[in-house]
Amino acid sequence: MARIALVTPARPGARNGNRHTARRWAGFLRELGHRVSIATGWNGQRCDLLIALHARRSHASIAAFRAAHPDKPVLLALTGTDLYRDLPQSREARQSLRIADRIIVLQDDALRRLAPAIRKKARVVFQSADPPDRHAPPAGRFRVAVIGHLRAVKDPFRAARALSHLDQDLEVVQVGEALEPGYAGKARAHMRRDARYRWLGGRTHPQTLGWIARSHLLVVSSVMEGGANVISEAMRIGTPVLGSRMSGNLGMLGRAYPGYFPLYDERALARLIEKCMGEKGFQTRLKRAMAARRARFSPAAERKALRRVIEELRP
Repeated sequence: MARIALVTPARPGARNGNRHTARRWAGFLRELGHRVSIATGWNGQRCDLLIALHARRSHASIAAFRAAHPDKPVLLALTGTDLYRDLPQSREARQSLRIADRIIVLQDDALRRLAPAIRKKARVVFQSADPPDRHAPPAGRFRVAVIGHLRAVKDPFRAARALSHLDQDLEVVQVGEALEPGYAGKARAHMRRDARYRWLGGRTHPQTLGWIARSHLLVVSSVMEGGANVISEAMRIGTPVLGSRMSGNLGMLGRAYPGYFPLYDERALARLIEKCMGEKGFQTRLKRAMAARRARFSPAAERKALRRVIEELRP
């Protein structure tokens, strides 16, 4: 079995997707018998394989490892900011792709964003979830959940803005810490403007899963995503998703999924919410479309896909 160094720019205790992915992958790899360390960078420790999350931010570790060990493999996992922001403008990110022996993307639409030579090295590993919760929305008021830290890349207030185009009695519940200046103030301003909107701030992971399960819908309005953990969780729980039509969501939910709205378009999002409230058959269509892809987000499927990539790298 191999000694594996797993590096991620996300620090210990961070409640973000990169840290969740690092911990989950380390667990899978240890179950397979490997010895795994997690750090924010490679500092020269002995290992047989380097796994790096984030092409640009982990570039120094990738370059140093390859210089020290030209015969040992590097596995690079691409994030949303890698794919949809950094690669076109960061020489370091592009160099990381050239160095890597294998590349993991977290949803299948991401393959279309890679040059053919890089695509040959890429493998899809969907992120999994195994929540104890099952979809159980309240019998009374219709509830829409928005899950994710408040950052510009998440377009976090699109669902709150959609309320101005809805007359129905419903509520939008938002969970996530305000990670950029002014976003806490914006959330409070939305609460003052419309009592149907509630911002709860950060919550523990079990509490967050509970909000997904106890909502009729989950809205994922992000501008870019590598492969949103929250969609994996909604898939496994059974909560229908309304998502912005962008690559990360398309790769998770499938191109034929009926629950998309154009980026930055709260009117279109409001129409979809209204359709879910008024047409039981539409919610059923969303659930069936998600159920058709649910198996690929199981822990067993992710562990198998990750093991396959590791085996490709071993002599």
